[in-house]
Amino acid sequence: MPHPASEHFKGKSIPEHIKEARTKGAQASAEIHGTEISGHDAAFADSVRDTALVLALSSELAFTFLPKDQAGLLVLLLLAGWTLWKACRSALLGWARLERLHRLIEEERWEIQHHRPQEREELMELYEAKGFEGELLTEVLDVLMADENRLLQVMLIEELGLSLESYEHPLKQAFGAFLGAASVLTLGALAFFFLPVNYLYYVAGALFLGAGLRTAKIENIKLLPSLIWNLAVFTLTLGFVHFAGEFFRK
Repeated sequence: MPHPASEHFKGKSIPEHIKEARTKGAQASAEIHGTEISGHDAAFADSVRDTALVLALSSELAFTFLPKDQAGLLVLLLLAGWTLWKACRSALLGWARLERLHRLIEEERWEIQHHRPQEREELMELYEAKGFEGELLTEVLDVLMADENRLLQVMLIEELGLSLESYEHPLKQAFGAFLGAASVLTLGALAFFFLPVNYLYYVAGALFLGAGLRTAKIENIKLLPSLIWNLAVFTLTLGFVHFAGEFFRK
């Protein structure tokens, strides 16, 4: 019958086991299903940028092939549907992320309940790396091992690298995404009804660049390179659709 320690560590050393656990924690907390950024503020900026690009591209195609009134109605209806999609998508991604985290928490709880000695070994390795030794190390381990809930919280942070307080509720993120898309929809509608048609592109471009700069600020990226790259991406994408539309219209 396999020894409990070998079952827990699966033939790996404690540092290797901790490294594998942290990789698992990073994968569970990452946004692996799409471009949504965690947090309602970041979701707002991301949604503005995506929706502004959709506004520019749909306007270019619609006004190339349809009369102005029909084109404008098509663009606004598309953006209305897109706004609902962005909010629902953000919520779905948030719930999927939380489910991965909950599954990881339950796995760690099971390990604590069934492999307690091995969890103590892991804690010893972690706290020795922090500089604890001798009686102080023993006292810290005894205190942490005495309370299962405290131990679970510590293992989530120290072993898996998770900080549950930083994860927002999916509905809060969804509201941020909805507000971002709805803002573009509103400004696009105002531009269509009160400004010349070509101003739609200026509005979309300004919103796209502004949202890109906001995202760069949230992610602590240099603003000037972000501005240049966002401008290049927006111009390249819109230019491709414009020239492709002109080609097929002939």
